[in-house]
Amino acid sequence: MGAGSILYYAIHFHELRNIIQWKTWHQPVHERDPEKEDPSLQKCFYFLDMTSRSFAVVIKELHPELLVPIALFYLILRGMDTVEDDMTIPMDQKEPVLRNFYKITEKEGWSFDGNHVKERDRELLVHFYHVTKEFRKVKPVYKDIINDITEKMGNGMAEYCKKGDENIYVETIQDYYQYCHYVAGLVANGLTRLFVESGLANPALNDRPHLQRSMGHFLQKTNIIRDIREDYEDNRRFWPREVWSKYVNNFEDLFKPENQEAAVNCSSELVLDALNHADECLFYLAGIKEQSVFNFCAIPQAMAVATLVLVFRNPAIFKSNIKITKGEACRVMLDSTQNLRVLSDVYRRFVREIHKKNTPKDPNFLKISITCGKIEQFIDSIFPTQDPKALVQAAEAVQSSPAKAEKDAEAEEARQDLMYMMVAVMGTLFTLSCLMIGVAWLFGARFDVAIDQLKNGQWRHPDPSSAESLVNQYDHGEL
Repeated sequence: MGAGSILYYAIHFHELRNIIQWKTWHQPVHERDPEKEDPSLQKCFYFLDMTSRSFAVVIKELHPELLVPIALFYLILRGMDTVEDDMTIPMDQKEPVLRNFYKITEKEGWSFDGNHVKERDRELLVHFYHVTKEFRKVKPVYKDIINDITEKMGNGMAEYCKKGDENIYVETIQDYYQYCHYVAGLVANGLTRLFVESGLANPALNDRPHLQRSMGHFLQKTNIIRDIREDYEDNRRFWPREVWSKYVNNFEDLFKPENQEAAVNCSSELVLDALNHADECLFYLAGIKEQSVFNFCAIPQAMAVATLVLVFRNPAIFKSNIKITKGEACRVMLDSTQNLRVLSDVYRRFVREIHKKNTPKDPNFLKISITCGKIEQFIDSIFPTQDPKALVQAAEAVQSSPAKAEKDAEAEEARQDLMYMMVAVMGTLFTLSCLMIGVAWLFGARFDVAIDQLKNGQWRHPDPSSAESLVNQYDHGEL
């Protein structure tokens, strides 16, 4: 940990506490045993750690039935994504690799060294033969699902790469949805099929493609909003022209300081679009049967909601790539790896933060407020904040016993009357006492003598024999 991190956590001690709690109290549902793995599989998990900070954690805790298939599924898609994102690869070389990637997943010894030397995940493709070797060992039914998704994604990526190469970017909102479907919706579909095939999820999820689509779109749209600056610098544009053209004339104008308010309003519209998937994501998670699979799905979704809070009406996204801190991430992971009720509370908390940041100056103010309200309403429909039985019993008790309620009211009134009477009596006694003391003082009462006697412990009337001493003590000789 560097000096900067130490200083940061010294100021943000609650985030350090979150990290310590995650490290101390988090117990994986399942743990892999590297000693029992082949060297090539160990290498695959090395690449998993290298290419992903967040997904690697949840993948390695998956149920043993799905641990390796999903880890390899991720690496295959990551390899394909690395080819797509590298703008230095010529289109005539990139397109056939993407379209035929599903054919090389089992090809012995296959590797690819066409990425730029500075490409972050280049090493994965250079040593991709480790992935293909382990993939050949996977159950045929899982391989069929993964290859089917890989083929569809490869074709979709190739189409959008061709458009980008021809300076044709995402034009309409429908184009935007279609791109999210290719790179995320299909992944959600493949994972759902793996969950159901392994018996770890409700088979009904296979019959609800809109729920699968929302799971993928929610994550992808959040990433697209957050990564606007990074994508712009890499000459990639995923914000649809149909949206940004409402606020600025040219896409580059979003990054100019004088257009900050317009740019922030533009991002709010995309945040609104992403929020429309939140309730369906919770609905999907209700169909997960096994805890490790639930954690695998829930953590990225909770991170996405937290990220939307971070980017909402935040002009910093147009200046640099921002992410939630490690301390905040640990808090989210702690809260989202328990059950659906606790995860729903996490959603509710973050949605309320978005609602709090919302402002009437935003042209999407009303729509965002309504969407936040709908999400909370959906959560209350499955996990009411008040116990309906208790409310019904209380209502029935009031309606069925009006006499008891009247009696209670009379008793309360009697208690108040008694209190007023006691205050009046005490006030009267205090007033009379003050008057009597005042009259006695006017008539020459010697309170100083009485006080001195009390100080000396003389609480009783003095004996006659002591009268003379008292007279001498207070006698004025000049008289």
